[in-house]
Amino acid sequence: MILSDREILKSIHKGDIVIEPFREDCLGTNSYDVHLGRFLAVYKDRVLDAKAHNKTEELVIPPEGFVIQPGTLYLGVTEEYTETHAHVPFLEGKSSVGRLGIDIHATAGKGDVGFCNTWTLEISCVQPVRVYAGMPIGQLIYFTLDGDVNNYYNKKQNAKYTQRTLKPMESMMWKNKF
Repeated sequence: MILSDREILKSIHKGDIVIEPFREDCLGTNSYDVHLGRFLAVYKDRVLDAKAHNKTEELVIPPEGFVIQPGTLYLGVTEEYTETHAHVPFLEGKSSVGRLGIDIHATAGKGDVGFCNTWTLEISCVQPVRVYAGMPIGQLIYFTLDGDVNNYYNKKQNAKYTQRTLKPMESMMWKNKF
């Protein structure tokens, strides 16, 4: 079941959901709008290696915006820091963003109970698009969880994305054993 606007607000007041900064005008009927932060990153190498720590180059979106290009994966970040302690958060793109030909996540739309951080976005586009820091980029949808949780993300010893950051995080696949 998806939380309604009223249930999202109740969960915020209980501390089960944290959104910083929280703006009530970003609360939709059953979602919360998140915004593109000012930092982007691109991988330095054209060929990425799943077993290696692939280095990134940081980009800062200037006030006049930044044109993203097809064929390049941009790592972006939400302005909003979130915590989710009793629900499963899903990040989806806004339809207005999709209509510009922008995808905001390649595969990682679902968060875990206990995820506490900004959201790294895996941004790609089908044609050049100028993007701006602060523009609405996606929406968080919260699902109720059936049953108790034994393994909260922020308490897992092998959780890779727990360091609070204002910048996008590159893939940590290289930390896996395979």
